Amino acid sequence: MAALAPLPPLPPQFKSIQHHLRTAQEHDKRDPVVAYYCRLYAMQTGMKIDSKTPDCRKFLSKLMDQLEALKKQLGDNEAITQEIVGSAHLENYALKMFLYADNEDRAGRFHKNMIKSFYTASLLIDVITVFGELTDENVKHRKYARWKATYIHNCLKNGETPQAGPVGIEEDNDVEENEDAGATSLPTQPPQPSSSAYDPSSMPSSSFTGIQIPPGAHAPANTPAEVPHSTGVASNTIQPTPQTVPAIDPALFSTVSQGDIRLTPEDFARAQKYCKYAGSALQYEDVSTAVQNLQKALKLLTTGR
Repeated sequence: MAALAPLPPLPPQFKSIQHHLRTAQEHDKRDPVVAYYCRLYAMQTGMKIDSKTPDCRKFLSKLMDQLEALKKQLGDNEAITQEIVGSAHLENYALKMFLYADNEDRAGRFHKNMIKSFYTASLLIDVITVFGELTDENVKHRKYARWKATYIHNCLKNGETPQAGPVGIEEDNDVEENEDAGATSLPTQPPQPSSSAYDPSSMPSSSFTGIQIPPGAHAPANTPAEVPHSTGVASNTIQPTPQTVPAIDPALFSTVSQGDIRLTPEDFARAQKYCKYAGSALQYEDVSTAVQNLQKALKLLTTGR
């Protein structure tokens, strides 16, 4: 992908979007779709903050130039041309990054890489708002991920051992005001995990506060959660991880839509979204999540629920 023209210095008014822009830069080569939507979120948020001050107008103008250049480069990508595909791509990417950090946390492996993964997942959930309001599930994911990033960072900074897994969230803990949390003190390149290499096969399904995380999911390729090549692990020794596919309800094969079932436009949109989620999961070879979403779509279309 061609290099983008650099942005002018960030105006102080746009401090709240600096990490989203940094995440965009980190994903320019890793995942241009994620990079595009991070910039789009920054653009929309910046317009709401200040679109009149000269410095802000100049910055937003250059950011718009970057967006137009990216859109031209990614013109044939469905995740850019079709909103529902882009939403599924971004949500799937954020969830897998969250899941990597959550499993490292539950295993008691505390390191900068997992802190950054938690924090970046929360930023990407912010970005999902370019498609509309967040689901309750995503709101809980964002709050938990952002709080965990701050909590673990502060524990390590103070020489304390964090408590692994879900613990009570401190309601007054404002991550946005903590300049040391999340991304500011972390390097752009992913560091070596302190006690364990990232291994997708070692990650069980997990949940917190009632939120179910799809089993078999793992961090997408080339995210900050990926182990650097300098770890000494030979790439040719890594074999595809066998996946456990969830059992399919036999009744779904013979289910016929009942005559009195009336699907609303919202139902059709939800079914389409489930199918897009399944397609996005298959991009990451995540069979389990794909099957689950296809089952949801089929059940919705045949029962209205």
